[in-house]
Amino acid sequence: MMKYYNLLFSSTLIISTLISISSNSWMGMWLGLEINLLSIIPLMNSSKNPLSAEASIKYFSSQALASIILLFSIIFMSQNMNYLMILIFNSSLLTKLGSAPFHFWFPEVMEGLSWINCMIMLTWQKISPMVIISYNFNSNLFYFCIIVSNMLISGLMGINQVSLRKIMAYSSINHIGWMLSSLYFMDTIWSMYFLIYSTMTVMIVSIFWKMSFFYVKQLITFSKNKVSNKLFLSMNFLSLGGLPPFIGFLPKWATIQSIIMNQLYLMAFIMVISTLVTLYFYIKLMLNFLSINLKTLKFHAPIVQNMTFSLNFIFVSLISLLTLSINLF
Repeated sequence: MMKYYNLLFSSTLIISTLISISSNSWMGMWLGLEINLLSIIPLMNSSKNPLSAEASIKYFSSQALASIILLFSIIFMSQNMNYLMILIFNSSLLTKLGSAPFHFWFPEVMEGLSWINCMIMLTWQKISPMVIISYNFNSNLFYFCIIVSNMLISGLMGINQVSLRKIMAYSSINHIGWMLSSLYFMDTIWSMYFLIYSTMTVMIVSIFWKMSFFYVKQLITFSKNKVSNKLFLSMNFLSLGGLPPFIGFLPKWATIQSIIMNQLYLMAFIMVISTLVTLYFYIKLMLNFLSINLKTLKFHAPIVQNMTFSLNFIFVSLISLLTLSINLF
């Protein structure tokens, strides 16, 4: 049962995002981000996890620092719109987003949160900074460095992780790079990317939440589930990694085409190669429950309800959309 204060702060969390993306002034956007920060902190502490208090302090400290820098840059930009202040402004927004190389807080905060709060951090909390960044996209070299650092850091740091929450965090950093590149060329591609990414993330995180999975070794117990359940979870991992012909490849395909049309061949090459690294540790997760012999497991393994995988099947069946959309791009 949802407590009343959870309902209150969840409502203000949604309203604050709407304030930020609908405001016509920088101060209004900053105000929405601050209300968003004050709304998410109580939701983080609502969990019985003892690490949630530490995670909320880390999140508040990093977000407060980014807010101070953001307000500082807004004040100076109102006086003189120079190039340095624009870079500082964008850097503060990237810090709030959890983008590399300003990602120092993101995996550590994710590690101390419950799966419900992780779901919020991976999806809803990205909307406001992304939309505000789209209003001020005017530095090719700066964002080229940011996108490349997202690609490289997510691949190198995520490959040896044993915590599922940190793996999802570094996966999110990789997708932030893709979303920034799609946002740079066309807002509609970003909207499609964010919608598909959020849906895949919600479905995977919901399975981890129902199964109480927090570490890679716990995925072995999933091998006692039905073959269809294992198949749908594997397809979601492959779709999140952007492997064709799954639906997760559709926004990446559109993004790569936009990059190549603008003759940024080096960026496209780096993004594709680094995504193969993230796809590798997705496949490594799948092997934990696909290659284990059921007879060797002597302990009890929970069975996921069919409702979760019914939703999984509906979304995975959208693979045909990728084939039908070939004439659109």
